[in-house]
Amino acid sequence: MEAVIKHIIQENESVRDALRRLDQLASDAILFVANKDNKLIGSLTDGDLRRGFIKGLGFEDSILDFIQPNPSFIREYENAVNKLEEYYKRNFKIVPVLNKENQIVDIVNFRTRTTIIPVDALLMAGGEGKRLRPLTEHTPKPLLKVGDKPIIEYNIDRLAQVGIKNIHLSINYLGEQLENYFGNGSSKALNIKYIKESKPMGTVGSVLLAEKLQHEDVLIMNSDLLTNIDFADFYKTFKASDADMAVAATSYNVDIPYAILETDDAQRIRSLKEKPRYTYFSNAGIYLLKKSVLDFIPKDTFFDITDLMDKMLAMDRKLITFPINGYWLDIGKKEDFKKAQEDIKHLKL
Repeated sequence: MEAVIKHIIQENESVRDALRRLDQLASDAILFVANKDNKLIGSLTDGDLRRGFIKGLGFEDSILDFIQPNPSFIREYENAVNKLEEYYKRNFKIVPVLNKENQIVDIVNFRTRTTIIPVDALLMAGGEGKRLRPLTEHTPKPLLKVGDKPIIEYNIDRLAQVGIKNIHLSINYLGEQLENYFGNGSSKALNIKYIKESKPMGTVGSVLLAEKLQHEDVLIMNSDLLTNIDFADFYKTFKASDADMAVAATSYNVDIPYAILETDDAQRIRSLKEKPRYTYFSNAGIYLLKKSVLDFIPKDTFFDITDLMDKMLAMDRKLITFPINGYWLDIGKKEDFKKAQEDIKHLKL
């Protein structure tokens, strides 16, 4: 909230106060003028003050005489991904976020946040990581460090970069360590809550325990992934398709070292392919789905995401894939963990 407050100035403050505040903001020098109820009135920059002085205004005049009265903004909870992309292309640096009462509740600073994706995120972080023993004997797998920070923190930080603030962590094995590490998320300006499994519930069985999901769409992902997936493109593709669920996928190539004969039922050769390559798409452990889809998950039951997908396919619901064109690594085995330590030296996450 501190990042928001420093950009808000009350309408009754002086021009001198505004100049001092703008100087403190340096490269982020823009103020949003609000009334006593924190409702947006206008915006104010160094340029607005200079233009006012040229017109003959002075330090004793009201800052309301200097402001731009109709600044651009986005609404809280709206799908503003495309609008924010347009603002970015027009070289906007900071955009306020308003609630229904026109009160300033957040800002988007394009230096630190690229967009706002209106979803709640749920990260599965309850596994024991048995294949990584002894590394996971006293540390939950999501908290194992890759480079200088834990695996899960890369994912949480990347979610924060695209404006996802409401995050649930589904915890079980050594879960108190995750609670102690992240707390309520306030240190990262996030709202982090915890889903505590009293028993193993599969990859989505615990999702129903999440409290007060605020958005109409939900992002679910494994916490032990290292990836630079484009979350904004993933979300835009999901919404444009009007799918019930989108499954991020990573490609897997199989090279056949021999010539392949394709035959018909009578064993007659119909074609010959010399050392072909076949590409398959595998589940990458990242999903977007409509919140209404959660109604298909049985309560208090072990239930995997693949069970949910089978159920949706049987009901003829729309599922789509989203190919990950960038980096993706599932850190499940010791060799994966070793590879992650090398890869992170060359990744920007």
